[in-house]
Amino acid sequence: MGKGPRYRVTLKRRRQNKTDYRKRKTMVTSKTSRFTVRGSLKNMTAQVVDAFIEGDRTLTNAHSRELAAYGWKAPCGNIPAAYLTGLLLGFKAQTLNIHKATPDIGLRRASRGSRVFAVIKGARDSGLAVPCGDVMPDESRIRGEHISSHARQLAEEESEDYKQRFSKYLSKNLTPEQLPTHLNEVKANIIQAFKEDG
Repeated sequence: MGKGPRYRVTLKRRRQNKTDYRKRKTMVTSKTSRFTVRGSLKNMTAQVVDAFIEGDRTLTNAHSRELAAYGWKAPCGNIPAAYLTGLLLGFKAQTLNIHKATPDIGLRRASRGSRVFAVIKGARDSGLAVPCGDVMPDESRIRGEHISSHARQLAEEESEDYKQRFSKYLSKNLTPEQLPTHLNEVKANIIQAFKEDG
């Protein structure tokens, strides 16, 4: 560790690899709300956050577990669930008259077509303006066609492996081959719910 009168200890959250203060300063001085996206293996969380002197304040948020209220039966950690989480947050933000936000993916490395960008795509499809480059997942991946085609192939070759890998789908009477259709149904439910509220 450095010593001496000129040595300056790095800020705690930078040392813990939690905050990039240069990026944060740029986002805060932009004077628009931040659209933060965080994910774990099983879930996705998205928030619209404003910075204040006393600390950040969450204006609204959406969690992939909330999708069950709109009929979602599939696991909550995949790309289709991430897209629907972003769609849900986009509609929630607009009910609070928030129409623009700056994307904040934290210290995650930006990877083209990842779940983080699926969330942003969902928010943009709801009408929320979130500036982002050409890094969104393909429409086929958002609909979950890659999951359904893999499930079909596995069902033909290894039926036991199919049952084990897709047990969460099957336990809720949903076959993974139906995922694209299921996504469209849940998307329609979310849009309808906010039309009725609006």
